[in-house]
Amino acid sequence: MQLQPNYIVDNHNQKIAVQLDIKTYEKITETLENYALFKFMDENQDDEKLSLKDAKAYYASIKKDS
Repeated sequence: MQLQPNYIVDNHNQKIAVQLDIKTYEKITETLENYALFKFMDENQDDEKLSLKDAKAYYASIKKDS
């Protein structure tokens, strides 16, 4: 993934925001969500374990609710 950000600057030429194309933004959010799911599952190993298929289905249902 090649990042090509567009920076938004203030009157003093200080960067205050960034624009990304939607495809890059969606890839970044998907990666963060997957990492968060992994960390959650890793930290809760002693709890009931789900198969990968069940975990993905559970995670998909959570995403639909939000």
